[in-house]
Order: sequence, then C-alpha cells, then structure tokens
Amino acid sequence: MQELMISPFPKGINGKEVPVAEVIDSQVENELELADHYLQQLKKFKLNTAQLEAVQHYTGPLLTIAGAGSGKTTVLVCRTGYLINVHQVNPRNILLMTFTKKAADEMKQRLTHLPGMTKFKASSVQASTFHSFFLTILRSRGYQHKILSNDRFKQLIIKGILREQQKEDLLEAETLLDLFSSWKMNMVDITDREVRHSVGDEIIEVYKKYEQWKQRNNQMDFDDILVFSYQLVKEDEELLAALQNRFRFIMVDEFQDTNLLQYELIKLIAMANQNLMVVGDDDQTIYSFNGARNELILNFHKVFFNTKEVILNVNYRSHAAIVGLGNELIKHNKLRKEKKLFATNESNRNPMYTRPATVDEEAKWVVEQIKQKVHDGNFAYGDIAILYRAASNSRAIFEELMIADLPFIHYARGDLMFYDQWIVKPIIDYLRLSFNPKNMDAIEGVIPTLYIKKEVGLGFIQLNNQLQPKDYPLSHLTQLPSIKGFQIKTVNERMKLLETLNTMSPVKAIKTIRKDFYDKYIHGNQGSEITIGKETIKEMLDELETSAKRFATIAEFLTFIDEIKRKQQEVQNSKLEERNHIQLMTIHKAKGLEFPLLYLIGASEGILPHVTALEAGKVEKATKEEKQRFMEQALEEERRLAYVAVTRAKEELYISSPAYYRGKEASISRFFLEAYGVVSSNYRKETTEGTVHHYKGKQEKRKRTVLAWICTTTNCKAWQRITSEEELVEDERECPLCKEKMAKGEKVIYE
Repeated sequence: MQELMISPFPKGINGKEVPVAEVIDSQVENELELADHYLQQLKKFKLNTAQLEAVQHYTGPLLTIAGAGSGKTTVLVCRTGYLINVHQVNPRNILLMTFTKKAADEMKQRLTHLPGMTKFKASSVQASTFHSFFLTILRSRGYQHKILSNDRFKQLIIKGILREQQKEDLLEAETLLDLFSSWKMNMVDITDREVRHSVGDEIIEVYKKYEQWKQRNNQMDFDDILVFSYQLVKEDEELLAALQNRFRFIMVDEFQDTNLLQYELIKLIAMANQNLMVVGDDDQTIYSFNGARNELILNFHKVFFNTKEVILNVNYRSHAAIVGLGNELIKHNKLRKEKKLFATNESNRNPMYTRPATVDEEAKWVVEQIKQKVHDGNFAYGDIAILYRAASNSRAIFEELMIADLPFIHYARGDLMFYDQWIVKPIIDYLRLSFNPKNMDAIEGVIPTLYIKKEVGLGFIQLNNQLQPKDYPLSHLTQLPSIKGFQIKTVNERMKLLETLNTMSPVKAIKTIRKDFYDKYIHGNQGSEITIGKETIKEMLDELETSAKRFATIAEFLTFIDEIKRKQQEVQNSKLEERNHIQLMTIHKAKGLEFPLLYLIGASEGILPHVTALEAGKVEKATKEEKQRFMEQALEEERRLAYVAVTRAKEELYISSPAYYRGKEASISRFFLEAYGVVSSNYRKETTEGTVHHYKGKQEKRKRTVLAWICTTTNCKAWQRITSEEELVEDERECPLCKEKMAKGEKVIYE
C-alpha cells in the first residue's frame, strides 16, 4: 500500500492557521471567603468561577450548559454536598437523575468522599436512572409486571406476530421495536391519521398485538415503565403531591439526551418547588432518533421562568488544538447557545488529517498506524478508539482489525457481522448457491425473495428433495401447491441466473442481482423502508459492492467472508477478558467517553454528514419552508456528531476522509473545511426540490489535489482524472495519446 500523507490541515487547505483554543489557568486564584467554611473544604476540587457559581446556587431553576470535558459530574456532586452541608437540606429531599446505572453509581461513590458527608447522608440522596426511579414508584403502587428486558426475546415476540400476519420476511423485528420505542418516547398518538398514513395499518397492527401480548403475559418493557409512570403520576394527585413534597431539589444529568416523555415526568414533579437544575450541552444533542430534543435546552427558560444560566466553558480533557477544532467546527450551527470553550492543556500535537482513496485503504492505514504507535510504546491498545458514523461504515475497519489479529472490541448492535445483516445476506446466499445449488442454508435465505413464505417453501423443498433429489432443489418450488404464475416465473428466472453467476466477478454478480431483481424487491417492501430507510438500505448494498471489488472470483470472496466469520467467532468465544483492547464504535456510542488516541474514519460528504441528512428536505406534502427547516436541522445534528467525535480525543486525533465512497467521488466533510474558514464550491448541496447547486459564499479559486492517471513518458503530458472507485483496482492503463503506460498519481486542479 502506498504510504498516505498526513497533514495538520485537510487536503487542499493552504495558508490557514490551525485553530487553537485559548489556554487558561482555570483555578480561582483569590482566597475563598473564610465565612463559607464548606467552600474552603471544596478547594481540593479546584473549582473554577463558573463551577462555583453552579455549586452555590440554592433555590429556583438552574440551566447549566456543560461544554465537553468541563467537569459537570464534579459540579453536580459538589452542589449536592453544598445543599446538605451549607443550606441544611435533608439528603432525602434530593433527587439526582442520570441516564446510566454507571453514572448513578459513580455519583453515589463520589458523594461519600465529599467533606462533611457521612455514608448515611450519601446513601439518603436518591441517585437513580429514570427507569430505576420510576420502576420503584410503580412497584410501590402495586405494579407487579415482569420486566421484558431481553432484546432477543422481544424480537422473537415481534417475529411471532409477523409470522401470524405472514409478514416475517418483509419486516425486521429489531427496527420495528425501535420505531415503537420512538413513538412512546415522543408521546406519539398512533390513532392520529398522519401517523397511520406514514407507516401503514400493517405496522400499527403489529404494534397493537405486541402491546396486547405484554398485557396478557403481565410484562412491560423499559419504555412502558415511563409510560405507565406518566399515566399514574398524572392521574394520582396524592402520589404527585407526595413526590413533590419528598423531592424538593432535583438535578438532571445529560439533559440534552432527555426525550419528551422523560421531560414531562420531571416537569410534573419539579414544577411545584421550581428547584430544578438541569446539566447538559446543546452542542451534544445527537440522539434525536431516540426522542432527544435540542429545543428542551434552548427553550428551558420558557417553561421554568426566572431560570439562572451558568456556562461551564473550560475543557479539562483535551489539549488546546483539539478544543480549538471543536470550537471552530460547532460555531457554524445556528440553533445553539453561544459559547466558546477554553483549554487547560497546552497543545503538543495538532489534529492530523489524511485522504485515503477508499474505505479499504483507510482501514489498512489506520491498522498500520496503530501497530506503529503501540510498537513505539507511545500508546497501549486500550488507549485507542476508532469512531465511525453508521453501522455500514465499520465493515472495512472491522475486517482489517480481524485480519491483523489486533485485540479489539466492536461495540456493535447485536452479534451479526456485515455479511449476515438481513439486507446483505440474501445476496451472499445467491452467490453461495451459484457454486452449490444444494446449500440448504442459502436456499432458506433466498426463498423470501421469490415472494414465497420461508417456512412453507423450505419445508416443501426438504421433503420433496428427499423423495426426488435434484441438482437445483429450488426447482421443487414450481410444484408448490397454490403457487401462483408469477412465482413460478420468478423461480425459473432465478435458477437461470444462478447458472451464470459463477462465471462473473463477485462485484459484477452483485450488480447483476441488484439490477435484475433485488433492489426492486427491497424497495418494493414498504415496511423495510419505513423501519430502516431507503438510503441506509442502498448504503449497505453499495458497501457490499465495495467489499467485493477486492476479489477476482466469487470463490475468493466467499472464502474471505467465511474466514472473517471464523475469526469473529474466535473473538466472541475468547470474551476478551483483558482490558487492553482497541475500541471500535459509532460516534453515538462514544458520547461521554474519552480516549488518549482517537481515529475518526469516514469524514467525507455522504458519510459525515450522512446522505440522509443531505436529503432530509425531500419530504412529500411539506412546504418549501418546512423542507428547508428539516434539512437544516438534520445538518446541524450531523455537525454535532462531528463535534462529539473530535472532543472525545485527549492527546492525539486523526481524521480520515476517503476520496471515494459507494463507488463515487466524495469530498472532504464540509464540517472540517468550515473549521478552517473554507466554504468550498466543490460542495453540491441537496436542495429541498431534489436538484443540486453549488454553495454560495466565498468561492475563491483554490487548489485541490485529485487522484489521476499520469503518463509515465517524459515528453507526454497526458493525464486523466480518476472518477470512479473501479479505476483504483487497476494497476496501470494505456495512455490515449502516446499508448505508453500510465500510473496512478496526483494532480493539482483549481476550482
């Protein structure tokens, strides 16, 4: 592999300065007033002025905007101690609400180490997650439902319902459960005509049957805990009064992650006393798919009048160049609280950028970088994280880490690897059948694409193939009782296709399958697009093609897939008990974490920002203004994702932007160019009408380096721009002018 260049600037950026945050000594230098003895005892925490202001706040609503790495947990814990020891608040009257059990346990532990805090006082403070707190309330009111917490079991319930409706091959249980959860967290009324129209009666019916199953079996899932609690507290005035009287001081951590239902619950309890402190960062609101709403922070003062606002703007985590990059990146969002973070650590290394040709080249580069860093003794594997935007973006790096036998944990959803995902697997099964038409596992995988119910079709094939074995067992389906004419035609067409696939390259075979029927089959399934989205489906199938391009034959490709699966199984069996492992995860998973060495991959247009954000304005039956607003909101959330990613890094940060993605040229992410004051005319911005135009604004001609074929002869000046990912597979080509050899290289263009 050709060594990639790394630079303190994104490729093509010249004459700019690296953004560096101002470094300050945040500790309050002046002696604290002796009259406040407790503050003297808190001096060991080295609280800055803004932190002290939040800690000393007594009554009334308080909005604490906590920038990345600004020590919000310390503030929450110290304020709790201050209320108890200075204002003599009964610890039982304090409620600390967090989003994870780990955070709640950390709060409890840190409370015990506060000055003047006995174990009894610390244990009297109610530090809980939303679900734990409200489950306790439900239990106290006689709710004895079992907790349906196992995701696999919930999926089995949904699959059973889908089987009853003969839809098990058309809808995915996991994504349906996500949809149902979103409805509850956003307090959506499923009887609303627009809701029914947007998802269809079939999905509404699945939802109703799932709710009925839980009711019959006396079970509730985590979403139900909050739904039932809201109904109970809303209706039971005596209970509400008791909660308001008990919890007179409420503090909510990670408020930017709060969804509408959680907010309504907190409002019910806090409204009477108004002593509500919320801590969060509007710049880190990245869970809109879970119901989190940025406007809850931005409009907090409109709900709780006379709100005091404190901004924690000192980053203790990252060095100044990383903080500076975050500042310059996020300032381009409009819907945010204006703030600029300071740093406490001088910069010793700038964030670095690279521009690999493809995602596979990117993965190889990252792995080689990690090997070298660990070999040199600069970092351990456990210091390192690799972040990516979406699930399909992890395919290449996952495989490369596997091949290199590096210790890593992939914090992916579920245990399925890329090639076993429900969108991808049927195509792999067709490739397997092209070599072995008798592969029953593969036959099972393709039956739904023939518009035949899987269980019926597989059972019929297995029974008849025992009585009358055939080279192509799929052909038995033409004799299936009650089979329709179009299904017989489909079976015959697929068997004919199977006879030709094994003569093709894997990428050509995949393209043929997609073109002949598969894309139409997937997109004709309304349920799949509702639950996962058209662009996500296309992204995964395009990524499959990208993977296949590396192999000359289908046999090689299938062998590689099987080897990756074998290695994955070995890793799962080993359980990676050692803690010294690389962490591979989405940006969403990384929120709240920090890493000495961080690699952000896929920082290109169409990945980050994601194509779904670029096309968010293409909404039917919306006004032009609404479409524009949808697109702007989507892009702002993508920019917040980029901000969260870079602010996870403590010491070193590498940002990689593949030049080609899904077979097409991909520009460097606008977010990282904007951070250096560049708004490129190379961007093609999706409009609300579905056409494209160039960004307006500063459009000076600037230099840009592109990949190209360059003639190797001295006298010939011919060169051709590389415009597709397919060209990168070639080693050389013939010059159209002098007929001599052309080699891959780079050329500078002006635009």
